[in-house]
Amino acid sequence: MHHPLPIAVLISGGGRTLRNLMGHISEGTLDADIRLLISSNPNSPGLEFANAENIPTLVVPPREHPDPADFGEAIFGPCRAAGVQLVVMGGFLRYVPIPADFENRVINIHPALIPAFCGQGMYGHLVHEAVLAYGAKVSGCTVHFVDNEYDHGPVILQKTVPVLDGDTPDELAGRVFAAECEALPETINLIAAGRVRVEGRRVRVNDPTPR
Repeated sequence: MHHPLPIAVLISGGGRTLRNLMGHISEGTLDADIRLLISSNPNSPGLEFANAENIPTLVVPPREHPDPADFGEAIFGPCRAAGVQLVVMGGFLRYVPIPADFENRVINIHPALIPAFCGQGMYGHLVHEAVLAYGAKVSGCTVHFVDNEYDHGPVILQKTVPVLDGDTPDELAGRVFAAECEALPETINLIAAGRVRVEGRRVRVNDPTPR
């Protein structure tokens, strides 16, 4: 009997990524079961949305866990207890060390084409402002495995969008987020299907197994 991939979602803000994933699950286009939502922000609107959908929630404020290892255990301990196989960072703006048993089992989506416009302090509209200031002709989003450096883990999937003349950060952000809404569910489905493997810094996506 087939079982959807059990995942946890980590957020810090409004939970748009969570709502996107829930929409895909409801439509039958995402092979995942959200077992747990963890927020670093007790005031995140995403918590209310998760509660309304009967998704278990947990708030882990970084100020209550100043030691990085303690912060990591406060997040990954409950993920283990919930039987989570993949942790999805969807707008999670805090550094958390990845324990050995979750290596290549944590993914993040970044609103630019890594390795450009990424790293510590590059998030949200700061990314889109930097893209426009540089004069780049394309931007996009990157889904990557998370390691213990900012925006550094192996890249799984990228989608590009054009940067148009006269773009504002808001307009570019909207175009990039539309790409994110496709890229993240697509990546999770690839992982759920067992099609993703990591070889050093290179991620290989296998062809589908014939039924």
